[in-house]
Amino acid sequence: MSNFNAVKDYLRSLQQRIVADLELLDGRKTFADDVWKREGGGGGRSRVLKDGGVFEAAGVNFSHVFGDQLPPSASKTRPELAGKSFQVAGVSLVLHPHNPYVPTTHANFRFFSAGDDGDKPFWWFGGGYDLTPYYPFMEDVVHWHEVAQGACNVLDADAYARYKAWCDEYFFLPHRNETRGVGGLFFDDLNEPGFDRCFKFVKAAGDSFINAYAPIVRRRHKHRFGARQRNFQLYRRGRYVEFNLIYDRGTLFGLQSGGRAESILMSLPPQARWEYAWVPEPGSDEAKLYEKYLQPRDWLAGR
Repeated sequence: MSNFNAVKDYLRSLQQRIVADLELLDGRKTFADDVWKREGGGGGRSRVLKDGGVFEAAGVNFSHVFGDQLPPSASKTRPELAGKSFQVAGVSLVLHPHNPYVPTTHANFRFFSAGDDGDKPFWWFGGGYDLTPYYPFMEDVVHWHEVAQGACNVLDADAYARYKAWCDEYFFLPHRNETRGVGGLFFDDLNEPGFDRCFKFVKAAGDSFINAYAPIVRRRHKHRFGARQRNFQLYRRGRYVEFNLIYDRGTLFGLQSGGRAESILMSLPPQARWEYAWVPEPGSDEAKLYEKYLQPRDWLAGR
């Protein structure tokens, strides 16, 4: 038996705790608070920080929305649920730092419940987190995946391998033949081995996010950079935009379900750039990103 209210309360708490931790990391700005309602049912709370000491733009959103008909993006792989009522609660965040040596990151954790025709509602969890560096450091990537592996061990010994591979597959840009970054975790349709175990894992994953990201920020946010590094960061942010607008299921679900556009598109960077047929200089730090980091690999091998 699932417990929607327990999940919703946890996600609200997770948003609050992540915002508090990020404000400490930033050291200059605090998050603005924007409470909104959805015309079709439900609403949310968007927390947004701009032009901080560390973060150029950061958003951490909580939403709880419901409606009479599940959007096509959510019922595509579950045709038996098409036309069913639904409710979903989730936390999503995207952080775009100033310094090109600090990676962009994204996370989301969500819980769906569908159906109210006298049967038990069908429910599932989804979410994860991923890292998008511009000038990567191997120790940062290994740390990120070690924390992710620890969270997955709460579910079972094979969960990290499954969800790491799923993340690599999901955050892949086919038209560029490259991953968006160095991955992390991605899971969806999670309802086995039962609500309690699944919820325990989702809490472990959500609680681990700051432990995965904050040490990287602390190590890199004072790294010196110039116009070259900034231009490359903006160029690579263009890939982030391409993925979110072409492939991301969360963006599509939010728009199809009548969600608040400002909150849905909060994931986009404040600045980005594109350049025709650009290729990195051989042997450069920019080339290393493509050569060593933008294809799936076992980051924990050889520890």
